[in-house]
Amino acid sequence: MPDIVTIDRLTPPQRLDGSAGRNRGIGRVQIAAIDDRSAVLAWLARYVDSPATLASYRKESERLLLWCVLQHGVALSDLTHEDMLVYQRFLANPMPTQRWVMPPGQKPARNSPEWRPFAGPLSPASTRQALSIINSLFSWLVEAGYLAGNPLALARRKRLHKAPRITRFLPMAHWHEVRLTVESLPTGTERERAHAARVRWLFSLLYIGGLRVSEVCGSVMPGFFCRRGADGKERWWLEVTGKGEKARLIPATAELMAELVQYRRSRGLPPLPSHDETTPLLIPVIGPVKPMARTAVHEIVKSVMRATAERLRLSGEPGAEATAAHIEQASTHWLRHTAGSHQSDQIDLKVVRDNLGHANIATTNTYLHAEDNARHDATSLAHRAGWMSR
Repeated sequence: MPDIVTIDRLTPPQRLDGSAGRNRGIGRVQIAAIDDRSAVLAWLARYVDSPATLASYRKESERLLLWCVLQHGVALSDLTHEDMLVYQRFLANPMPTQRWVMPPGQKPARNSPEWRPFAGPLSPASTRQALSIINSLFSWLVEAGYLAGNPLALARRKRLHKAPRITRFLPMAHWHEVRLTVESLPTGTERERAHAARVRWLFSLLYIGGLRVSEVCGSVMPGFFCRRGADGKERWWLEVTGKGEKARLIPATAELMAELVQYRRSRGLPPLPSHDETTPLLIPVIGPVKPMARTAVHEIVKSVMRATAERLRLSGEPGAEATAAHIEQASTHWLRHTAGSHQSDQIDLKVVRDNLGHANIATTNTYLHAEDNARHDATSLAHRAGWMSR
């Protein structure tokens, strides 16, 4: 049985490479792809400027292509509606486990022979997300003329349409428990103090600022700047480059600025960044000053969630197990949803939309500083992490 390899090293036999797939387009093809692998890579190339999206889309398209070639024995451009039903069941239970799933607690590099495409079975929500991404792939390949039809189209039409509902966030009481964990991190040694300061700053960026993990890892300290409004009041802002390489301004509230000053002082830096500084927004505790990897940021957040859950379970209080189980599921992106949910309870939704960058901002909004100032004031008044002072 062939080894599991990444899409970059996959070399399917000719009968499975899709060069003569039954679902290949008949008319003019708008991409230079000659087989399924090159067609998938052409689709992924559209997202090179958005690392988080690229990683997510590569993961799902890679899983599908590997399953087609190494397990199902059908080229991607031969897939039918029935094949996709089989694949959906595979996502929920990728077997054999030793072939498809990484051992618990391990995350080998993509070039390692120990690398596997799955960390475990996908939940129903993750399966829906995976199929949604694959549907986007198929739709684009149809539009490009590479495929004649989308084998997921029938399945998607049969789905029940439910009102969208965000459930992956922490209610205020659960956020309070996570905050207690962050505030109680040990500070006995210099390294523990540096780690505690970094964790608190990270959670401040994710919750007060509502940043995406890619924005945390890809931004620098000079993104903070001060601007005087028409009312004569000076306000601090954080400029980040978000999804789709779109810049947006995040209100740097008084609380966020205080956390910035505290974090910089913990690293021996001046209270405020200079315009020519290159210091990343978040830096490692030891070693050279460089941006944090997204995997490292995810692990910091998960470790706090696990510690919070463990503390709650040990308390033995009524309802502690349910609260612990919910917090234990939380990820880095949950904190962004949490920020949005908590802001929405107290701030106009248009302000929340702009804070989180959910909608495109018209070019003319660049000049509407009075509107920006009102957004800054509303956010500063209503949205706080509520850290205990040290």
